[in-house]
Amino acid sequence: MTSASAAQTAEPQQLQAEKKKKLRAPAVRYPFWFGGSASSLAACVTHPLDLSMFYNTIVRLQTRKPDAPKSMSGTFVHVVKNDGPLGLYSGISASLLRQLTYSTARFGIYEEVKQRYIARHGGKEPSFPALIAMAVGSGFVGGVAGNFADVINVRMQHDAALPPAERRNYKHALDGMVRMAREEGALSWFRGWLPNSCRAAVMTAGQLATYDTFKRLLLDYTPMGDSLTTHFTASFLAGLAAATATSPIDVIKTRVMSTSHKQGILHLVRDINRAEGIRWMFKGWVPSFLRLGPHTICTFIFLEMHRKVYRKVKGLDEKAT
Repeated sequence: MTSASAAQTAEPQQLQAEKKKKLRAPAVRYPFWFGGSASSLAACVTHPLDLSMFYNTIVRLQTRKPDAPKSMSGTFVHVVKNDGPLGLYSGISASLLRQLTYSTARFGIYEEVKQRYIARHGGKEPSFPALIAMAVGSGFVGGVAGNFADVINVRMQHDAALPPAERRNYKHALDGMVRMAREEGALSWFRGWLPNSCRAAVMTAGQLATYDTFKRLLLDYTPMGDSLTTHFTASFLAGLAAATATSPIDVIKTRVMSTSHKQGILHLVRDINRAEGIRWMFKGWVPSFLRLGPHTICTFIFLEMHRKVYRKVKGLDEKAT
């Protein structure tokens, strides 16, 4: 091979290496609260779907009552007919409180640990198993931090599925906190904390670790750049992974938090398995994905918008991630 042909062969490889280097460097340390802010904005967009069509349907599938609507469209009509259009935003205060505690903690810790790993390893990005480990730990802490808000969120959303005489009718999230402490004791804020934190750990691994991995693969092995299309595709795949991974824990968490009676987790799982078989693990998977998918997509799109504005304000490289 002549020197001229060798130079021609090396040139595309050099360009490809420079392209990857430009996409990867330098890493930016974003504010801790970005994840909570992005998740809160996503909650404002998806809450009507979460309440009326998806999450409420999941509760009905998991705690079935004879007079419950049989479809997501039926649930939507039921909420609007009985509670009016504003009923679609019932419990929004609890949803926002949950995102401001749970999501701020898990996103913030995950990003901080990831950036410290990159700095310690000379700019090398963590492997997928390392991202999973970071996400699991961050998600578990976030689940503990936001458990009280999650309990209230589940109860306020579950209210729409109950007969008027059985509803708790919390005015807002803070009212729910006070009434729970007064009527059931302050420890009720931590009801279901273990399955909730385990779910948060799995959820964070399914969302954050897979999003970073899918985004990296799309940037490295497709013509797609760091654009809205890439963010949408990676977040869609992350939502799919998260819905599948969290389905069994979601069933347990909802049943534990929606009851006022104390029951051990192992005892509950044994009873569900005896009564419903192994299929209980994926009961409500489709509405779960339909609910989780849009929220995951909105969260990461808002997060990337936060990052883009931050880089622009700080005068940083637009391709830094």
